[in-house]
Amino acid sequence: MDSNTIDRLTDFRNQLYRCFRRAGDAQFNIIDALLSETSAHSLAELSLSPFCARRWCSIYQALQQADTDRAKMRRLFVELSPSPSEGERLVLGFDASSIARPCSRTAEDRTYVHQSNLPKGCKPVTSGWQFSTLTVLPEVPSSWTYILDNIRVRSDQTQGEAAAEQIKEIMLLFKNRPIALGDGYYGSLAFLLLVEEAPCDFVLRFGKNRVLYRPAPPPTGRRGAPKKDGARFACKDPSTHATPDGYWEGTNRDGQEVQVSIWNHLHFKKARQIQVSVIRIVRPRAQNTERDPVTSWFLFYGEQLPALCEVCDLYARRYSQEHGYRVDKQNLLWETPRLRTPKQFQDWTDLVACTRNQLYLARPLAEEVRQPWESKRRELTPQQTRRAMARILAQLGTPAQPPKRRGNSPGRRPGTIVRKAPRYKTVYKASEKFASIV
Repeated sequence: MDSNTIDRLTDFRNQLYRCFRRAGDAQFNIIDALLSETSAHSLAELSLSPFCARRWCSIYQALQQADTDRAKMRRLFVELSPSPSEGERLVLGFDASSIARPCSRTAEDRTYVHQSNLPKGCKPVTSGWQFSTLTVLPEVPSSWTYILDNIRVRSDQTQGEAAAEQIKEIMLLFKNRPIALGDGYYGSLAFLLLVEEAPCDFVLRFGKNRVLYRPAPPPTGRRGAPKKDGARFACKDPSTHATPDGYWEGTNRDGQEVQVSIWNHLHFKKARQIQVSVIRIVRPRAQNTERDPVTSWFLFYGEQLPALCEVCDLYARRYSQEHGYRVDKQNLLWETPRLRTPKQFQDWTDLVACTRNQLYLARPLAEEVRQPWESKRRELTPQQTRRAMARILAQLGTPAQPPKRRGNSPGRRPGTIVRKAPRYKTVYKASEKFASIV
């Protein structure tokens, strides 16, 4: 085995153990069970893992009693995050994912969230929790994302406000200026105002119906106030585009023909101090569907503009975050536990993030653990790496202490009245204030 990888993984595990201020031994048992028990479909089945020294009832008890130093955990995640290749920049992705809880009336602070894969004609809305995730994206699109932070979007905030909060706090921990990728929800003035001071560059999907303005012309000396905005730039109106400030034509990583144009020094009418660049990518041979459009628009905001020949392949790395969500939910049981409070589910989400990052760090140690029907030409997936984790964990050991025998529980005191758990209504966000500013 690679001694450097073992030392790095061991250091990660020892520092992670010190982030748990309460119920740390049980939580670490849960992480090790989640790392190695590929056949588990519930938290109770996780307790069958040989790396879980506690009984199944201790798992839910640990999540009820957990107290995690999340600031310390964030610093640990950043410290051991993957480094970009020489001469490259660190590329981050941020997005939000929903945890559906339509029947959990005792779950507090649920909101109406998006739900995918419903039958045609059904509204893609349900009640539940939403989590905002900030990740390090791999250079080649895959499910190998590294989680920097994953926080719940409260009912009194939007996913844009949650993402801005994460970015402003975590970017201060990086020495170099990274570049972050976001989908069309974040390509608005409201989000840019929230991250205006963040030490980070952004490439965001931009709506084709958006309108920006060029710099104001110099004063003419005539009576009246000078113009505050220049000529309009409407994405869907080619007559307003004029000559682009940059153009590149070639092929992307998949061999498709692409044409990239950029217009610099544009601004929103409601915030003229924010200067942005608009990028248009045209793929003439695309199918021109919602998932495969011929023309795509992007917004750049920051200081270090990437080369035009890199933009189309750069944004394609953002789709890795969707693959990472699939691994979290299908393999790592992220949405499986029926926890009552938002804090308990936040603690469970942190354990899933700790598991994902350990899989990332342990990937070089995993040998060929493929099933006969799995392709040997593709790189190992997180699920395949989990099959090798039992051997790796046996060599690494655990900082968690073994359980202490405490005898039988005395149970409830005679005369104790057990009241019904309080019921909560789903919080309806009457107006999306984040998206009200375009």
